[in-house]
Amino acid sequence: MTGPIASSIMMAMMSAGVSVAAQDVVAAPSRGNAQKVVLVELFTSEGCSSCPPADALLRQVHGMKTPAGQLIVGISEHVTYWNALGWADPFSSPTYTGRQNAYSTSFGLDSVYTPQMVVNGREQFVGSDKGLLEQAIRKERDQPEPVAVRILEAGTNGNSLTVRFSASGDKSLAGADIMAVLADDADQSSVLRGENSGRNLAHVSVARSIARVAKLQGTGEQTIQLPIPASFHNGGGHHLIVFAQARGTGRVLGADTVAVPDTASVSHQTH
Repeated sequence: MTGPIASSIMMAMMSAGVSVAAQDVVAAPSRGNAQKVVLVELFTSEGCSSCPPADALLRQVHGMKTPAGQLIVGISEHVTYWNALGWADPFSSPTYTGRQNAYSTSFGLDSVYTPQMVVNGREQFVGSDKGLLEQAIRKERDQPEPVAVRILEAGTNGNSLTVRFSASGDKSLAGADIMAVLADDADQSSVLRGENSGRNLAHVSVARSIARVAKLQGTGEQTIQLPIPASFHNGGGHHLIVFAQARGTGRVLGADTVAVPDTASVSHQTH
């Protein structure tokens, strides 16, 4: 994993005396009174000429800490509805299109659009608007983090990732979704057709899978198995994001992130 998220994680590991074991296991550092995570989702497409400025904005803020100590964690989610208009986005998936549609319903929007940013499931706006992003992040500073999500350990096991995490919150929040995202640290693409034809585009924290993996039980630890995306075997850095999200409202209740162990030596098998 490379970039500011990786640097902050590795520095925390070193200060806590935690190391990456040879068995491809990452033990997440103990964060004590953990910093608040602000989750910034960007719905984007390589077929959209308005999206590169939003991609650049996400690159600027992903992994950064605000003066208030908030850790900004971005997720680049590439939608599919631009694919028939000249360029099929190689990072797109109907999963991300479906997630954006759900947000559109919860926000009462007439339609989906790109680029769109969603901050902690509470605020949405045009994804290239830095002023609105800063405003939304400032609003989150004063909001409580109802669920404490902590990734305790993540290790590769064949073609899956075993993740042990804890999530605790008020009993009234039991049943909230626990979501897991596996993401590339960074990606680049040379676009050959469509609105961005001839451009080399750069992305950060590109979602390669996102899934509902558990429900909030109120307190305690849980262990889950996540299939490792085939793209993870092509090298490069990757990371895991686990967050709790309220059903209906879509509000993000708490989140954590950690680097994923190198999967280059893990053989990808098909069944």
